[in-house]
Amino acid sequence: MDREASWQAIARQRRDLADLLDGLSATEWERPSLCAGWRVRDVAAHVALAPQPPGAWAMAVDAARAGGRFHKLNHDVSVRHARRPVADLVDELRRHADSRRLPIVTNYRNILFDVLVHAQDIAVPLGRPLPMPAGAASAAASRVWSMGWPFWARRRLRGVRLVATDADWAAGDGPEVTGPIDALLLFMTGRAAARPRLTGAGLARVG
Repeated sequence: MDREASWQAIARQRRDLADLLDGLSATEWERPSLCAGWRVRDVAAHVALAPQPPGAWAMAVDAARAGGRFHKLNHDVSVRHARRPVADLVDELRRHADSRRLPIVTNYRNILFDVLVHAQDIAVPLGRPLPMPAGAASAAASRVWSMGWPFWARRRLRGVRLVATDADWAAGDGPEVTGPIDALLLFMTGRAAARPRLTGAGLARVG
């Protein structure tokens, strides 16, 4: 998937997520997401913030407060942004859906898997359907497989072959782990909730 197609997929997923969030109850906004320690509203705030990157000075200040720990920085900034009314978060997702602004530490390939995975972090625990386009999911899976930090997917899943059942995508060598491409993407990014949707002899070899 090229740059233009990736940005179009990002915009669609932001709008689809906004539509899902628009129908949530107050209780659902406070539910735990698939991200440990993150509520639905925190994940939504994180996705809404991606096209609204802070300046270098603000980021440096937040990084110092987080002790240089990237995950804590992400969490703290998202939780702070999540304090605003939920209607504002939904509005931001829609208003900035087509934005191609990027935080200085990332690129569009990372934003693609970020929005796809985080949308499922919200939808799955709520039991709400939010389709993930197979082409976008395949591109995201290839990116996650090729990178190291923060998922280390190729190292964690060494010795198995991941094979999508609904897309022309596969990676790795060994006994197979098969399933829909969206489930494989979630599995590669450490979401245990994807495991029941996967099959194959390779599952016994990986945690």
